[in-house]
Amino acid sequence: MKPLDIEVFPCRSDNFGVLLHDSESGTTISIDAPEEAPVLDALNRRGWQLTHIFTTHHHQDHVDANLALKERFHCEIRGPHDEAIAIPGLDKTAADGDEFEVAGRRVQIISTPGHTAGHICYYLPDDGLLFAADTLFAMGCGRLFERPAADMWHSFQKLMALPVETQVYFGHEYTLSNARFAVTVDPENEALTRRLSEVEALRNEGHFTIPTTIALEKQTNPYMRVADASIRTHLGLEGATDEDVFAEIRARKDKF
Repeated sequence: MKPLDIEVFPCRSDNFGVLLHDSESGTTISIDAPEEAPVLDALNRRGWQLTHIFTTHHHQDHVDANLALKERFHCEIRGPHDEAIAIPGLDKTAADGDEFEVAGRRVQIISTPGHTAGHICYYLPDDGLLFAADTLFAMGCGRLFERPAADMWHSFQKLMALPVETQVYFGHEYTLSNARFAVTVDPENEALTRRLSEVEALRNEGHFTIPTTIALEKQTNPYMRVADASIRTHLGLEGATDEDVFAEIRARKDKF
């Protein structure tokens, strides 16, 4: 099976658009649909026809173009079962543990409540790809709008259990801000300090910071490093639970 072609492009102010294309079947999947015009531009640039939209959660900046794209391409829209009422044009729902095939490729659903109550991630195990939207960012996690930190920590544990080589595509270009915050809670992490410099250089040159990997996040994402002794000492939370350390880091980021 040939690797998927992946096209990444900017949408709105800081969203990523992501298209997946299987050259053998012609199947083309949009991960969410943040904005119609950039999606159409990317499809036209590559000569692809949209067949599916995989929706991760109900926020407007992830579903805004659902109906317009469905009207134009008659594409199938899948989305989270627990947010079905809020997903425009939804055809099929997906819940935690579900698995289905598209173009002969396995797609597994991982429920990751936190940012929203019903947020899901799409994991393609045979391709080594995770589409995490607003759950996991490079060196960050999504803001907790609808569920408490304990729920998001549980969601992170699911993603941390994936193979370390898994490539992670996320929903927004927040990486530089996340890195600058991360060093304030994990200042002794040399890998993080190096990564901050690398990200600053990338952004200064106008390059994207997507994708990341589970391995890199385990090394540099403070939300995945809540058990680290140096972080706990720095925060004054040596005897706290992992959930409490996670919650403290997220609370500090909200004020950063």
